Amino acid sequence: MKEQTLTVTEAARGFSDLVNRIRYRGESATLTKNGRAVARLVPIGPPAITGAELAKRWKPGSFLTPKEADDFARDIEKGRRFFKPYVSPWD
Repeated sequence: MKEQTLTVTEAARGFSDLVNRIRYRGESATLTKNGRAVARLVPIGPPAITGAELAKRWKPGSFLTPKEADDFARDIEKGRRFFKPYVSPWD
């Protein structure tokens, strides 16, 4: 995310452009007054969802069948045998 610093006066003069850059380009800005940071403008993320709302949206019965679960477990084991564990070069 691109960060810029500008004075409150500069932000006020180009406020619409500043908001558009934050919204559409994902930029952020720190506003200063008398040389001190006083605010930070950042794009907002997607709205948060509560556990209760997630539970309402969850489709009942959208789980793996026993055969699908067994096949999935078998695929995981094959992958573990095929790929060697990652070893960090810095350890």
